[in-house]
Amino acid sequence: MSQQIGFDQLVGLWEDGQARLAALTNPERNATERVVDEIAAELRRRVGSRFTTDQLAEEYMRGTDWCFDLAMRVAPGTPEAWDVSVIVGAGFARYMRRASDWGGGRRLYYEE
Repeated sequence: MSQQIGFDQLVGLWEDGQARLAALTNPERNATERVVDEIAAELRRRVGSRFTTDQLAEEYMRGTDWCFDLAMRVAPGTPEAWDVSVIVGAGFARYMRRASDWGGGRRLYYEE
C-alpha cells in the first residue's frame, strides 16, 4: 500500500465507528446493528474469509458508497441507521476481527 492510506491510518476511524455504534440507544441501535451485520457479510463476499488487515484497508480505499445503499435497503424506515461514519467504521471494525493478522485486539506481525 505504498503512498496510499493504509491500515494503521484507518483502524482509528473503524474503531470510532464501533464506539459510536455502542453509544446508540434503541431502536436506532437495533436497526444500525442489522446494517453493520450486513456490511460485514458483504465484506466477506468482497475480500473472502481469509484476508489480512492490509487487504481490508485496500477494500475500504476502493470506496464505501455501497454501504449507504445497503443501509437504505436493510433499514428503510430508520434513517438514523444510515450514518456512514457509524456503519462503515463499525462494519469494517467488526470484520477486521477475522483478519489473519489480527488477534487479541491488535495487529500481529510475523517474522519471515
